[in-house]
Amino acid sequence: MGKDEHKSKSRNPIAQTPKNQLRAQDVEFSQSMADQEDLEAQARAREAERRQENQKR
Repeated sequence: MGKDEHKSKSRNPIAQTPKNQLRAQDVEFSQSMADQEDLEAQARAREAERRQENQKR
């Protein structure tokens, strides 16, 4: 019988998160210091949350 194709091991390792990116940091956000890009990002996030809520229903 031939080699089972589904059991072959890939030579490409799974991507790992670099050690310098493992720590999560809380960053304080100031609405008064927000620029236009920050405001647009907040609007996109609100719309994405709204779409996600509509999908759950």
